[in-house]
Amino acid sequence: MTSAPTKERGNLRKSWGQAPLILAILALSLIAADTPTTVGTADEQRFLTDVKSLTAPSMEGRGDGAKGLTRAAHLIEQRYKSLGLEPAGKHGFFQPFDVITGRHLRSGNRLQEAPHLEDVSVEHRNYKLLEEFIPLSFSANGSVDAPLVFAGYGITAQEFSYDDYQGLDAKGKIVLALRGEPGSLSAKSTEGGHSPHEWVISKAINAKNHGAAAIIVVNGKLPNGEEDVLPRFGDVEGPEDAGILCLQVKNSTADNWLRNQGMTLSEVQTEAGGALHAAGPPSSTSTRLILSLTVDIERIHATVNNVLAYLPGKTGEYVILGAHYDHLGRGEAHSMAPSQIGQIHPGADDNASGTAGVLELARLFAPLKGQLQRGILFANFAGEELGLLGSAEWVKNPTLPLDKAVAMLNMDMIGRIKDDKVYIGGLGTGTTFQPILDQAESNTTFKYENSPGGYSSSDHTSFVTKRIPVLFFFSGLHSDYHKPSDTWDKINAPGAAHLLDLVSNIALRIDTAQDRPAYVAVENPNPHAGTPSGGSGGYGPYFGSIPDFGQIENGVRFSDVKPGSPAAKAGFQAGDVLIQFGDKPIKNLYDFTDA
Repeated sequence: MTSAPTKERGNLRKSWGQAPLILAILALSLIAADTPTTVGTADEQRFLTDVKSLTAPSMEGRGDGAKGLTRAAHLIEQRYKSLGLEPAGKHGFFQPFDVITGRHLRSGNRLQEAPHLEDVSVEHRNYKLLEEFIPLSFSANGSVDAPLVFAGYGITAQEFSYDDYQGLDAKGKIVLALRGEPGSLSAKSTEGGHSPHEWVISKAINAKNHGAAAIIVVNGKLPNGEEDVLPRFGDVEGPEDAGILCLQVKNSTADNWLRNQGMTLSEVQTEAGGALHAAGPPSSTSTRLILSLTVDIERIHATVNNVLAYLPGKTGEYVILGAHYDHLGRGEAHSMAPSQIGQIHPGADDNASGTAGVLELARLFAPLKGQLQRGILFANFAGEELGLLGSAEWVKNPTLPLDKAVAMLNMDMIGRIKDDKVYIGGLGTGTTFQPILDQAESNTTFKYENSPGGYSSSDHTSFVTKRIPVLFFFSGLHSDYHKPSDTWDKINAPGAAHLLDLVSNIALRIDTAQDRPAYVAVENPNPHAGTPSGGSGGYGPYFGSIPDFGQIENGVRFSDVKPGSPAAKAGFQAGDVLIQFGDKPIKNLYDFTDA
């Protein structure tokens, strides 16, 4: 008889021992029952209405720093307010930050042959701004009077045993260099027939590294009888300030200088082009000519806003759904239609489509308030067209805890889907992404072009630098890119709505999954990702640092350092700012690339 109570107590003890497991299973079943498995369907007309609103004439192309961008920010804010979403900015829905929105030539720019020129046979001249010379937008400001030296193509390429500065003293001088590169150098390049050495900014940095006071570039003879024209101010890409005076002159101007030294531009170009095969140094030479020049550029600063809204979840973690909402304004910079600068560039596909997509996703998810496991941050970035500045600002100064961000889904140019083809980037950056896509795509007719890497020229790149898994949705380039002809009537609204259904499905699966995706570092085809070319280009030895693309006054900030890389072995860490590499000052990313 005495054993019965013991047995009963044993069973009771066993039952209570299982209670935590039973309660956990019960809790999970209740969570599963309360967790949404679907969201609504994207409305193509609603999506297109937002695209139309964002490209209206009053938006003036949504240029950074312009009134039209402010109007667009308030439109987005009102959409979020109407959905009952929480503000997630620094000031309500807004996160303000400063940018350089443009550059203008002031009245002090000049180029002349110095009045104290010893060779009286040369006629002193003042050259005409915009007709005979133009400062380059990344030039430093300042003045210099110095001798002119000709430095071939202005290239030092150690990997090809080529140096236009061999035997040339450029210290304190004004360097004249041909644009482009010799054909023999292009043939040796792995960058599609061209090397980064041909970039004008590379020539400027190289001249600075050789101690030059200024660099003047010239086209030289162009193929197929092309006309020699000066670039528009701002057309030649580069940093805010290269730390050296930079100009371009017409062929006739450079030829005049060289003829007075017993040479012609055509002759020196021919000699420089063959220098790689020559036994001696390239055809660089000093001249007796002294030039006086001044560069006077005004840099325009403005405050712009990221627009941020939050849908809370049951945990502190969250998924980011983002797109940039800025565009080119009237095309003063980066327009692909030079003859139409001054006209509104509406940017329907780039990126009113992605912005309208985020707004439509907000409408689909808003009714699920209180049901989602993880929250959702709806993020609309400014400053993307200036260099991913809005997203760089957010990851630098996040308005939500950065370590709680489980993934970032970016939409940039999703409005021109053709033949059901869609590009998805970043699939390799999250451990769960491929199986989630496999499940989500079962109800689609899309033909996918997928890429594992997370680096490209859009805002998700800023999140990769913080080791946050990303997905990038893109419908492809087209002939209206960065032109006034990128208009709302060319948007494939049904295709975009279909893509938004896919994005919402993926976002929901990430949001409700038990485990967050772990970040995976995906190597690009070569180790030089993040160079000024905006991708896989690059040259020189591998260092292993990942740059922060936000604007800083001096140096290069590292957002991350790859384990085991030379940078890591040298003691560099995320957040460090490099201001000198060996004996070379580092003012910007271009200096670092050339170091």
